[in-house]
Amino acid sequence: MLGQLPYKSKQFFIAIIKLSIIVGASYYIYNRLLKNENLNFSEFASFLTKMDAFSTKNIIFLLFLTISNWFFEILKWKILVSIIKKISLFEALEQSLGGLTASLITPNRIGDYGAKAIYYPKPYRKRIVLLNLIGNVSQMTVTTIIGIVGMVAFYSTYDLELNFRKVSRFLIIVVVVASFAAFGLQQSRFKIKGFSIERIIDFVKNIPRRIHALNFGLSLIRYSIFSFQFYFLLQIFGVDIDYKTAMVAISSMYFLASIVPSLAVFDVLIKTSAAVYLFSFLGIDDLTILSVSTLMWLLNFILPSLFGSYFVLNFKLPKATD
Repeated sequence: MLGQLPYKSKQFFIAIIKLSIIVGASYYIYNRLLKNENLNFSEFASFLTKMDAFSTKNIIFLLFLTISNWFFEILKWKILVSIIKKISLFEALEQSLGGLTASLITPNRIGDYGAKAIYYPKPYRKRIVLLNLIGNVSQMTVTTIIGIVGMVAFYSTYDLELNFRKVSRFLIIVVVVASFAAFGLQQSRFKIKGFSIERIIDFVKNIPRRIHALNFGLSLIRYSIFSFQFYFLLQIFGVDIDYKTAMVAISSMYFLASIVPSLAVFDVLIKTSAAVYLFSFLGIDDLTILSVSTLMWLLNFILPSLFGSYFVLNFKLPKATD
């Protein structure tokens, strides 16, 4: 559509999109910080000022964990894109953080797909979307595998109120619906914007195993970093808990939050609600968990999105020869 517009109209249209993304992201941050019904921001700030453990050393280490988390995400994106086009680490940084900013106000951060794709000429975009999907599926796979192990361990340790009959019935329905859907897609040769299921499968198969292994390995490293960051914040807040016990609850929390579809605006609320529920079994007060969850959100989403706003404002459409 943009290719059919006059140059000045195209530039105006892009400027409107940039402004909309920045305004939307800014409103999201404002609404989350100052109008959060679960945690009053003034109460949160007052609670932090009373904490003696937020030393310069601890703050630097928390920022180091945030930078490490996003470094491996950026590196993962650079490696995935390399099968189509070689890009620099800075270009991968620009695309990853710009995509994060654009995705804040979209369901399940779907805006990240379009934001990254638009950095490339039109012939590349479908494959870029698929590569982004592969990267996200890898991260989701790590979260699911570790999360299921954590949930099993959590259930065997604490008295969770689960109705196995209802859970089993739900899983059977999901499997049946998924099977019929897969069969229907296969029979109708369903296409996703020009990509048939067969072509998507071939595309994934043709990616070198080394790339798949690196993708999964970096996803695992990222998970280890941000889950440890949650644990480290618990330690800063004076929670006396060993790493193994904490990881059972943390992995369960990320698993529960990841399987609930939501707007990115509500993603932190889902994580916070799951965390409050799970950590209540460990005797940890709600304010501490709310504070840790809010800090995780600030460090790993809001701080990077501020840098991403710069890349969004300075975005230029790629040339067809790029």
